[in-house]
Amino acid sequence: MIVRAGNQVPLFTMYTLKKALGQHFLKDQAVINRILDALMADSFERLLEVGPGGGALTAALLQLPSVDFKAVEVDTEKVNYLQTTYPSITSKLIQGSILDIDCPFAEPFTVIGNFPYNISSQILFKILEWRDHVPVVIGMFQKEVAERAASKEGSKVYGVLSALVQADYDVTRLFDVPPDAFRPPPKVMSAVIRLSRRQTELPYRSRKVYHQLVKQAFGQRRKTLRNAVRGLFDAEVLQDPLFDRRAETLSIAEFAALTHRMKA
Repeated sequence: MIVRAGNQVPLFTMYTLKKALGQHFLKDQAVINRILDALMADSFERLLEVGPGGGALTAALLQLPSVDFKAVEVDTEKVNYLQTTYPSITSKLIQGSILDIDCPFAEPFTVIGNFPYNISSQILFKILEWRDHVPVVIGMFQKEVAERAASKEGSKVYGVLSALVQADYDVTRLFDVPPDAFRPPPKVMSAVIRLSRRQTELPYRSRKVYHQLVKQAFGQRRKTLRNAVRGLFDAEVLQDPLFDRRAETLSIAEFAALTHRMKA
């Protein structure tokens, strides 16, 4: 059981907020409670929090019974603060960047976090590297990144991030979060999304060629697919009218099907 507080988390002055690290800490307990509710919708035995910062989420996560909890934090000042404020976290803290650490568990684990906005896309790509270990992610992102991760073909923001993330995960936008829920308030809206690992693998020829095709197709998104990916297909294949379209009109299933027609 998680003990929930009122509408605001305490405002601490024992640390500084660093713009270079994209630090915008949650202060609205109602938002925190909604994130916790989203987390508890799935069962899990191991949990990694990314960027615990001032501990707004961490205070509740440490209360979870029978959960192997770890947190990764790059900021030494925040590590010291967390160890002082929540002594039980000391053995559970990994000091470093989520982008640089090894997979923290040998068994499946859930990921949660108010992700630093300056590296949030990179965090998603890191999670894709760990996809076999991570069935669920509950994450706070800049709204623009959340929209890109969740968008479908035909959307103006559908792109590389969308097609790569959705090859491994079903993405659900849960709710938006206004700037005044943070300290300091960011200049953008935020959103919480859930990533749930796909039950069946996308039927591509291989993950490697799927990634190659998607990245090249969106690398020149203003061009027709024929011009953008010409070097990946034989001339005969390129005569298919499908190649008259642009990358943002193709679903991930269509990209996966195309991988089987690429040059060996």
